[in-house]
Amino acid sequence: MNLDKLQNWLAEHNVDAAYISNPITIAYFTGYEMEPEERIFALLAFKDAEPFIFCPALNVEEAKHSEWNGDVYGYLDHENPWQIIKNHVEKRTKSFKHWAIEQNNLPIERYNFLRQVFNNSDFDTNLSEFIDHLRLYKTPEEVEKLKAAGAEADFAFQIGFDNIATGVTERYIAGQIDYQLKLQKGVMHQSFETIVQAGENASNPHLGPTMNTIKPNELVLFDLGTMHKGYASDSSRTVAYGTPTDKQKEIYEIDREAQQAAIEAAKPGITAAELDAVARDIITKAGYGEYFIHRLGHGIGKNVHEFPSIMQGNDLVIEEGMCFSIEPGIYIPGVGGVRIEDCGVVTKNGFEPFTKTDKSLKYIPLRDKK
Repeated sequence: MNLDKLQNWLAEHNVDAAYISNPITIAYFTGYEMEPEERIFALLAFKDAEPFIFCPALNVEEAKHSEWNGDVYGYLDHENPWQIIKNHVEKRTKSFKHWAIEQNNLPIERYNFLRQVFNNSDFDTNLSEFIDHLRLYKTPEEVEKLKAAGAEADFAFQIGFDNIATGVTERYIAGQIDYQLKLQKGVMHQSFETIVQAGENASNPHLGPTMNTIKPNELVLFDLGTMHKGYASDSSRTVAYGTPTDKQKEIYEIDREAQQAAIEAAKPGITAAELDAVARDIITKAGYGEYFIHRLGHGIGKNVHEFPSIMQGNDLVIEEGMCFSIEPGIYIPGVGGVRIEDCGVVTKNGFEPFTKTDKSLKYIPLRDKK
């Protein structure tokens, strides 16, 4: 579960203990996934003692029967969780002077509680960057889960395409996608809200599905993903309903060319900034650079958006085992928008997408609402 890497890091940096607060990070290290809501959920790890999970009492048995095979301690709602944590730490080790925390996750209030109970300790070491880099390289087992999530996204696209019709709303189509994923594939969680955008709505990249109705002869943009055994998919496709305008067909083909060029360029040795430039230069030279208003991509794994950002100014060198999205977009107010996105894994020879849905412009025939 990579806990040995965490413990080695603590020893190398002369840090006694780590307080892991992000539920996704805890799942990464332990295999136990849980959303604690407002309650305290943490993983305590040490350089010279065995780690333990701390969680609400109502989740203790669940944690014990998960993939985690270490100790689990709980607390009742009326109890002081911070004092209980301290008691367990003191029973486990005498070394808890220097702590590491996830500075990009731990709320100030909980940070202050930790400092109060461990009042002779410091919490100056930041774990966030180490964890980001550790999760950057996916194992073969992780890649298989990401591929399975990608296959679920491909299924979802087909459901979406099949439900396009004149007069149906974006929300109706999104609802059908989510429902059929549950009914036919057993997918209980999307990695984010399913996005369906038709016509001018697609010029706003992250506008959720609205009550806007589908009209003939416009582009429809889909952005969707699922969670498969704790790993996310994220993919976008844009299709034509009826006959789009020449302008819409033009921006589609430019975006498709840019995305394909970036996929072919994504190999070990290129930097994130250079990869972003491959797609951005094509769109800019075609005269649409001002309408490509986001980074080329983001990492993916247990979170739908992870480190790194594939963007201008990032000199991170791409290496084998990294997983991220390639998703150029062109968004023109009053005209519409196009985004084509695949997440994939960098291999020694290139980039292998997790989603396989065809990217040549698909024409959906006009049809009436059922």
